[in-house]
Amino acid sequence: MGEAARKIDRIDTAPRWTQADADALNARFEGVDAGTMLRTLLREGNLGKVAVVSSFGTESAVLLHLVAAADRDTPVVFVDTLKMFPETLEYRDTLVQMLGFTHSEVVTPDPEMLARKDDKGLRWSYDPDGCCAIRKVEPLARAKAGLDTWISGRKAFQSVTRQNLPRFEIEDGRLKINPLGDWDKAALDAYFAAHTLPRHPLEAQGYLSIGCEPCTSKVMPGEDPRAGRWRGWDKVECGIHTISTPRGDPDDPANQPAF
Repeated sequence: MGEAARKIDRIDTAPRWTQADADALNARFEGVDAGTMLRTLLREGNLGKVAVVSSFGTESAVLLHLVAAADRDTPVVFVDTLKMFPETLEYRDTLVQMLGFTHSEVVTPDPEMLARKDDKGLRWSYDPDGCCAIRKVEPLARAKAGLDTWISGRKAFQSVTRQNLPRFEIEDGRLKINPLGDWDKAALDAYFAAHTLPRHPLEAQGYLSIGCEPCTSKVMPGEDPRAGRWRGWDKVECGIHTISTPRGDPDDPANQPAF
């Protein structure tokens, strides 16, 4: 066979999505309501393998309702850190069933990693960054490994660290969609009322942002909605949306709890 007839196989290692793609989508859907945007994107079928990631917190029902209205076959991923409030687990089951999702996935921490790095289950009390890393970030990374696109429930008003949040952004070569990025609490409350969506059972008790039980507290009047997360620590994110900078090796004896 001559050289001209030879075909050289090449593996395309380029990421599926680039910043230019995100910029184009931000421009295309500027001013378009979140529901219409999601219906269009999910029905066009150009997102590749996609899933919505939900914490099933106080505002999660709005995004889940929008996604279900667009395509109930969209997979829903939930990270169970094994430190969740029982009410959150019950709320998850309620919403998945009520909204009719056909594919709900639960990911949990690696048992071997827990045995090695958090055998007492108390890492949250002295190293919340490390606890989030093994109980939330690593499991979600596994769940996202096969995804091209994921849908997030982040909103700019939740804290100063989330301001200027675009609808579309690129993260590790994946497209990340924030349909509710520009929604405020009034818009969320109005949507809950208009669609008679159930509230998280802990919200009425003052829990405005809900994560793991040991690291979640009630929010006082006038506080940032996420003030009840990791109260007393210089920490505002679990690490899924931002990269935490460790303050030293938590496995070093010098950084272990004193009691």
